[in-house]
Amino acid sequence: MNERLNKGEYLRKQEIKKEFDIPSKTFDRDIKFLREFYFETDEKIVYDKTLNAYYLLSEPKRFTKKEVYALCKILIESRAFNHYEFNALIDKLLRQCNIKESKEVSKLIGNQRLHYIELKHGKDLINRIWEIATSVRNQNLISFEYQRQDGTEKKHHVKPVGIVFSEFYFYLLAYHLDANNDGPTIYRVDRVKNLLSDGEKFTIPYSEKFSESEFYKRILFMNTGELQHIRFKYTGVLEALLDRIPTAKIEQEIAKGEWIIRAEAFGEGLMMWLRSQGERVLIIGDQKNEK
Repeated sequence: MNERLNKGEYLRKQEIKKEFDIPSKTFDRDIKFLREFYFETDEKIVYDKTLNAYYLLSEPKRFTKKEVYALCKILIESRAFNHYEFNALIDKLLRQCNIKESKEVSKLIGNQRLHYIELKHGKDLINRIWEIATSVRNQNLISFEYQRQDGTEKKHHVKPVGIVFSEFYFYLLAYHLDANNDGPTIYRVDRVKNLLSDGEKFTIPYSEKFSESEFYKRILFMNTGELQHIRFKYTGVLEALLDRIPTAKIEQEIAKGEWIIRAEAFGEGLMMWLRSQGERVLIIGDQKNEK
């Protein structure tokens, strides 16, 4: 009964009595107990005479069917997980809804779920992501073998400082122990093998503290390198550009549908993308930060 109330379902006395084969006295006792319990949490069980049913009046603790649908769509389109982890996550999201709503959402995503295409690596990632995240939080050094795109492997011993997700893949951001440059190295999590941490700690001075969110704004297509400042004229869809490049700032609107934009990013990713836009972009100038 409690689980059904939490799912937003209605409890009808006669239906509950028949389903669980209990007398009215038992139902009344259980409702009384639940009312006292929820009273302590600033929630209450209400009886609706028109529906002849009890329901829980509270701020929803579960996702609504609309929220579940939106999250399912994100999981489907991101293609971040293999079939096993993808379906496990979808099933858990659907259990946030009552039976009727779960069926409704399932029908809406049914075709895409059935034809979900996992990435070629096909690896389980959730446990590995959590292990890395724990090492980031605890500032523990980690070691692992990393398989490059050409199949070669190399062992690394690094200071993990963050995890980001971009275009299908999760990435580990980490500093090498002997690195003198200002930026972290990027590793695709699915290519990390034999991840180990012996509990050895590392420290980063407060003034040099790493921020995943700030770093993410300045890295496009997971390219690393020197920080570049680029100034360009743009004649495409402005909203799409600003969403694509978080650091983009409008310097001047020179005519209707034409803007001078400034942006900064690590490495060559931004410049490569701008050049791919053809006549919509004219590079005015770029400058690299000296390390």
